[in-house]
Amino acid sequence: MSSSRQDHAYPEPAAHPNWSSRHHEPRPLTPAQQKQNRDALLRAQHTPRARHTRNATAKAAR
Repeated sequence: MSSSRQDHAYPEPAAHPNWSSRHHEPRPLTPAQQKQNRDALLRAQHTPRARHTRNATAKAAR
């Protein structure tokens, strides 16, 4: 079965402007931004995460 425009109850919205292919190249990160990203990455990799699981929470509620 093929799909046509009449099959839909409402028209498809226009694409967001950010999706257009006419955008410029992204600006490179400044050295300060690169350092901030590196620091955040190191913090995220070395910070222990809380260990919450469904089973542990269910057992604690008993």
